[in-house]
Amino acid sequence: MSGAHDLNVSRETFERLHIYETLLRKWTLRINLIAKSTLDVLWTRHFVDSAQVHRLAPHPVSHWADLGAGGGFPGLVVAIMAMDSGSPSRVTLVESDARKCAFLRTVIRETGAPATVINDRVENIPPLEAEVVSARALADLGRLLAFASRHLKPTGTAVFPKGETWRAELEAAQSTWNFDYQVAKSETEQGPVILTVTGVARV
Repeated sequence: MSGAHDLNVSRETFERLHIYETLLRKWTLRINLIAKSTLDVLWTRHFVDSAQVHRLAPHPVSHWADLGAGGGFPGLVVAIMAMDSGSPSRVTLVESDARKCAFLRTVIRETGAPATVINDRVENIPPLEAEVVSARALADLGRLLAFASRHLKPTGTAVFPKGETWRAELEAAQSTWNFDYQVAKSETEQGPVILTVTGVARV
């Protein structure tokens, strides 16, 4: 449970996250939901890391889309935290791997989280018109901005956790895209950041 105290959530939300954790540990034995090397630091590396994405987004939000949802980070944590705060009202999790989608739907069913799953590639689906878009470890920033421009409302915000190479990705993306951004240092790791991006448009 190391790192759980950093979440500052209600007892009910903590219990739902614990259900999620139990299912994650069980399913990870069969399918590659997260790196097995991170199982010992699960709360800090995945839950607390995702919770900070929820906090950095503007609220209230009616529709949040998490692209390349994988094992549900950050999108499923966002949906569970929303059961406390009421924001976002709903979360759409987009994931191309059918087995991961089955896992996500299981957690949603067991926790009652306000989320739905779309089993398809991000570039194949119609625009989601979301107010917030997130993606973790899905693609470089240039590709993420292309996804954001497709699935965000014009006034929407994208929230992207990025690793230590974020400056190089930012510079490369600025040759193709116009956007405003803010940088927040990760609370859980030295080096990584979370980029909050608005006003995405092609150069």
